[in-house]
Amino acid sequence: MRLLGVLGGMSWTSTELYYRGLNTGVAARLGGLHSARLLLHSVDFAPVAQAQHAGDWEATAALLGSAARGLAAGGAEALMIATNTMHKVAGAVEEAAGIPLLHIADPTAEALLRGGHRRVGLLATRFTMEQAFYVERLRAQGLEVVTPDPADRELVHRVIYDELVHDVVRPASREAYLGVVGRLVGEGVEAVVLGCTEIGLLVHDGDAAVPLVDTTALHVAAGVDWLCATPG
Repeated sequence: MRLLGVLGGMSWTSTELYYRGLNTGVAARLGGLHSARLLLHSVDFAPVAQAQHAGDWEATAALLGSAARGLAAGGAEALMIATNTMHKVAGAVEEAAGIPLLHIADPTAEALLRGGHRRVGLLATRFTMEQAFYVERLRAQGLEVVTPDPADRELVHRVIYDELVHDVVRPASREAYLGVVGRLVGEGVEAVVLGCTEIGLLVHDGDAAVPLVDTTALHVAAGVDWLCATPG
């Protein structure tokens, strides 16, 4: 099995899902007592979130780049960033580490296209919904991406940072999110991307009239594929 580096802590609640998912996925694939060969660097999320909201993406790139170099020095052969938003600096992190990065948007786009979905909604942090780094990567693979209106974007963002990253799951917020999903469905979307790694704590596929596509689960599955692939 190859050795995978994971940049986590953004937040710890979703990183916990990554750790469990990678290990259970490898165990299911290989059987017996197998578990995932991982190096995990879990950062302190507070300075990262502060830099995000200040628009200081260079600071976030420097912080994650340093952590990624450490993972590469420790023997990691590829990287995962265990958060959608910090793929804003994925290129800089990959360059700093000098090893390949498994981008979260790629298995997401593949799953959507495989399911026959072309016009999709996106729920995520305000950064991911409003900036080009994520939306344009999906659009480059032939998807039409629809984001909520400004008030709904603010609601989705607030619940992530005020609740989900603290491991707080409130029924009222779940209903509010499903309301946002319903309004996106009203705009003709065929599926909704849960484009923040914590959102799967709140809503799940089957909760709405269209598929809810969990990027965390898809990213984890891609990590398991990479771990278990024959080197070469």
